[in-house]
Amino acid sequence: MPLFGRPSDAQSDAARPDAAPGVFARRWADPFGTLATRCLQIIVVLVVAIGIVYAAATLSVVTIPVLLALIIASAMHPVVSWLRRHKVPSVLATLAVLLGVLVVLGLVGWLIVVAVIAQWPDLQKSAISGFQQLQDAVDHLPFAISDQQVDQVVDGVQDFLTSSQFGSGALAGASATANFLTGLVLMIVVLFFFLKDGPAIWEFLLRPFTGARYERARRVGDRVVQTLGGYVRGTASVAAVDAIGIGVGLAIVGVPLALPLAVVVFITAFIPIVGATAAGILAALVALVANGPVAALIVVGIVVLVNQLEGNLLQPVLMGKTLKLHGLVILIGLTAGTVLAGITGAIISVPLLAAAWGAVQVWDGPGQPALPWRQKRPETAERR
Repeated sequence: MPLFGRPSDAQSDAARPDAAPGVFARRWADPFGTLATRCLQIIVVLVVAIGIVYAAATLSVVTIPVLLALIIASAMHPVVSWLRRHKVPSVLATLAVLLGVLVVLGLVGWLIVVAVIAQWPDLQKSAISGFQQLQDAVDHLPFAISDQQVDQVVDGVQDFLTSSQFGSGALAGASATANFLTGLVLMIVVLFFFLKDGPAIWEFLLRPFTGARYERARRVGDRVVQTLGGYVRGTASVAAVDAIGIGVGLAIVGVPLALPLAVVVFITAFIPIVGATAAGILAALVALVANGPVAALIVVGIVVLVNQLEGNLLQPVLMGKTLKLHGLVILIGLTAGTVLAGITGAIISVPLLAAAWGAVQVWDGPGQPALPWRQKRPETAERR
C-alpha cells in the first residue's frame, strides 16, 4: 500500500496475481508503440549522422585530403599492383606512381599559368573592347541609365575595396590558402601510405571482425576500391576526350586561352551533369568577349556536340556500370557536397555515393544486395 495516493496502473498490474508478465512491453507492441519505437530509432540515427557530418565538416582540413587520397589511391592501385607483380620493390613502385600523379597535377597547373600569362595582353584588349561594346549596348537600351548611376556603382565598388570587410575577406583568403597548402601536404603523405600499405591498413582495420562479418567487410572494401578506381579512371578518360575536343574547337575558332579553357573542361568533367554546362558557359563567354557573338554560337555548338558524344558513346563504353545512380541522387549529392566542402565536395560527393551504393549491392553476398534494397517483386513503372 503506497503512502500517498492510490497505486499506479503499473503497480496495480504487478500486484494482481493473474497479471501476465510483459504488460508494459505489450503496450509498446501495438501500432502506436511500434510507430513511436521507429521514430525514436530514426531520431537516434539522424543525430549520429548529423554528428558525423558536423565532425567531418569541422575537420575538413583532415577529412577532405584523406578522402581525396583514398580516391586517387583506388584509381592507381592497379598500376602499383602491376609493378609489384613485375618484381619492382614496393617502395619504388609507390614512389614511381606517386611522382607520376604529382607530375601530372603540376603539369596541369603549369600549363594553365603559362597559357594565361602568354595570352593575358590579348585577353585584356578583348575585354576592354567587349566592355566598350557593352557600354554602347547600354546607351541604346529602351530605358536610360544616367552617368550618375554608373558613378554610384563605381563608387560603391571602390568603397568596398577600401573597407574593413574587404580586408577581412583578404585575411580569410590567406587563411584558406594556408589550409589548402596544409591539406595538400597531408594528402600527398596519406596517398603515399595508401599506395604502399593500403591492403595492410585495411586488414588492420578488420581485426575486430570474424566469420561472416569479416567476409562482408572484405567484400565491401573490395567493391568500394573497385568502384572508386573505375569511376576515376573512366571519368578521367571521358574528361580527356572532352578537353581535347573542345580545346581543338576553341583553337580553330581562334578563342584566346584555349588551353586553359580545355584544362577547365577536364577538371569540371569530374562534376557530373553541371560540370560540362559550367565549362561550356565559360568558354562561350570568353568567345563572346574576345571574338563576338558568331564565334560564341560556334563554341556553344562545339560544346553541345562534344557533350552529346560523351553522353551517348563515351560514358556507356568507358564508365560501364560503375556509376549506377539516378540523376536526382547525383544532383542531391552534388548540392550537399558543395554546401559542405565547396568545389572539392562537389567533385568527391558523387564517387562516394557510387561507392556506398556499390557496398549495398554486395552486402549479403557477391551480387546479392542488402535485403531492404533487394528486388522482391516485378517492378514496372509507366514512363512518359
